[in-house]
Amino acid sequence: MARGAPSPADLQVVRELAARQVVVTASRLESWRRAGLLPPHRRRGLGRGRGSVVDAVDPVVVESAVALARHLRQGRDGRLAVLDWFAEAGMPVRRGTVEVPEPPLGAVREALVWVLERSASHRLVEFARGAAGAGEEGQDALYAAAEQLVAPYRGGAANPALVRAALEAGEDVPVEAEGPDSRSMVHLVAAIGMGAQEVGADALAEAFAAFGMFGLDVEDWARMLGAAERGEGPPVDWGLLERHADAVSVVKRARDEELVRARTVLLGLRWFYGLYVMHGLLMPDTPAQAALRQRIDEWGMFPFLDHVIAVSPSPGQFAEGLAVCMEPLFGSLYESLMEQFLEDPDIFRMPGDDTGAVGFSKEWLRTLREQAEAGNARGGEE
Repeated sequence: MARGAPSPADLQVVRELAARQVVVTASRLESWRRAGLLPPHRRRGLGRGRGSVVDAVDPVVVESAVALARHLRQGRDGRLAVLDWFAEAGMPVRRGTVEVPEPPLGAVREALVWVLERSASHRLVEFARGAAGAGEEGQDALYAAAEQLVAPYRGGAANPALVRAALEAGEDVPVEAEGPDSRSMVHLVAAIGMGAQEVGADALAEAFAAFGMFGLDVEDWARMLGAAERGEGPPVDWGLLERHADAVSVVKRARDEELVRARTVLLGLRWFYGLYVMHGLLMPDTPAQAALRQRIDEWGMFPFLDHVIAVSPSPGQFAEGLAVCMEPLFGSLYESLMEQFLEDPDIFRMPGDDTGAVGFSKEWLRTLREQAEAGNARGGEE
């Protein structure tokens, strides 16, 4: 074979891809391989001094090339494609489809770091650290920078139970809950970069309450943080907040299995969060669903999940969500929800209905149709 000529194995891969309407050249395959995105073909040794040979095209090479071709687009940075590929590889395999192989985890880590270093949250933390020791002038500069770096934060979803009750009663659906604005987030950033003492308990109470964690309001947080500040309660380890806020360093230090585990947690929480939200859209309720919602409520985590989880995330949102899900708290929440799910997995089975998901879907469609008809009737009366 002439130097630089495509290998027979790569030509075979090209033919297999073409049969699946995926157009990739042999030179493209080689460029992906040089970039560390495509595994080499498995070879078999022929004996001492006789070299090696490729007996058959490795299916992993083919499926990896298919995944890359699916996510790479003209002008798109390959690191974004790697993150989309990594997310897809963690999804359940649908019947009749082939399992998507894992991308090289070294490339995944590199892509995560690249995306996180360009995120507004990381740049704000770096800015805050640079402003440390500058007093009020530093704080003023930080909040001014936040206005430029942080777009208005989306509001949280209105409580699905309230949305459902309004729809069933024919009333106006509640508007989105008030979510944390940029100033609330910057309070935390300032505490991380400049020190909690520079921000104060009241501002931090406002920041923590804005994210809705554990169901605590501003007064609850102010009382606990104020007591800690006065030495009347358990001290707060603000260094822990600073260490865990540096998502870039967390990802750099993470072992391969920790990245995969964080993906499992993120995708699992996305599914449980989706079930919770769909309750507000008149999805038929079942005891299994109600038990899962109760678990989330017991943890006081729905508001925070609503700010962290994106059902159809961009690569940037996926990267930030994955970094968050490396925290033990979210792994524990995921395990608790999985425990409940395994106790009662009949999410889509109506009590007394043996048709399972079929009967569930019919019930949902019937409910939606009736709601639409009732809405039309109310509109006609007006």
